[in-house]
Amino acid sequence: MITALLSETNPDLIRFPKLNLEFNVKSTAFTVFGASVTWYGVLITLGMMLAMIYGFSRMRKFGIDSDRAIDGVIGGVIGAIIGARSYYVLFHLDEYSANWRTVFNIRQGGLAIYGGVIGALLVGSVICKLRKVRLLPMYDVTALGLLIGQCIGRWGNFTNHEAFGGNTDGLFGMTSERISRWIINNCDTSKVDPAFPVHPCFLYESAWCLLGFILLHFISKKWRKFDGQIFLMYIVWYGAGRFFIEGLRTDSLYLGTIKISQAVALLSVVTGLVLLIIGFSRTKRLGSDYQLYVNTEESKRLLEESDRKEAEWQEKHNRKKKDSDAAEMTHTLIPEEDLKEDAEKAADAAEDAAEGTAEKASDVLEKAEKDAKIDALLDEIASNASDKNDAE
Repeated sequence: MITALLSETNPDLIRFPKLNLEFNVKSTAFTVFGASVTWYGVLITLGMMLAMIYGFSRMRKFGIDSDRAIDGVIGGVIGAIIGARSYYVLFHLDEYSANWRTVFNIRQGGLAIYGGVIGALLVGSVICKLRKVRLLPMYDVTALGLLIGQCIGRWGNFTNHEAFGGNTDGLFGMTSERISRWIINNCDTSKVDPAFPVHPCFLYESAWCLLGFILLHFISKKWRKFDGQIFLMYIVWYGAGRFFIEGLRTDSLYLGTIKISQAVALLSVVTGLVLLIIGFSRTKRLGSDYQLYVNTEESKRLLEESDRKEAEWQEKHNRKKKDSDAAEMTHTLIPEEDLKEDAEKAADAAEDAAEGTAEKASDVLEKAEKDAKIDALLDEIASNASDKNDAE
């Protein structure tokens, strides 16, 4: 075993003695208007964003219209955060009973991945059903995104000096003053020595998720035989790794003497393997009668409809842009002062035309009145002459 060198002046210093590496790792990334933003939150958010970017780029390959699926993805993210926090709090009720407001403070950690997966699936599935998005291929895309998010998100545990295991003299053993203090306050020091390096479980899990993503990414492109296969393989892969990694950790969630995550991991592996066997058997039995969703008429119709709407929107957007560019070019070619002068001239011309029209109308009316008076006078003369002749 290697004796840990604890820093008396810098509790944020993390050491990897055998690698001869040191990192000054603070939990706070920056502050905004006096409120601290932690690296944990930044990395969780980054993981989610990269997962969504990847997922939306691959949805079409699984026969999914991304425009329909986006509501399910957003709902799944919200469900994941609520589920992850609820799962963690449920097994730490004593810590939050005195002040329930702290339940909503997730900046310092306290998210359980299994709760996150459950919450994401529940909320996301309901919304996908409402939006008529097929669930099994959607689960396949989601599984790949989860591996990306978990791979990056685990480094949030590193910035919080958490998610570590028992003592080790292995190559990746790490230590810090914050880790040692946590061990002293929460562990049986006869079993875990705070003065010695511990397993970096966050690193093991991050690496495991990265390897799983690479494998399942290529399997999804070349050897996906039925919808839901990638999701089941994710459950088996992640569950197997989590079962062994959780066995090393000192900060696990317990139900009595049972580590909850280990029990869930083992159940996930068994369930996933059984369903994979059933899925492969069914696909083999159906042979050419089985179609991946991406090859069905429904998927093709929905994707064509999406393409048509996109083309219509693009055409409308281009037309507006063209009109806007033409107006801008006109404004550029003809100075604003000239445009103003032309407008004033046009207004003056219109006013003159109106005045001229009014004068002409007045002349016509005056002439008509004179003609009427002359006609009346002639009629009177003719009438008098007629009367005179009758008298003679």
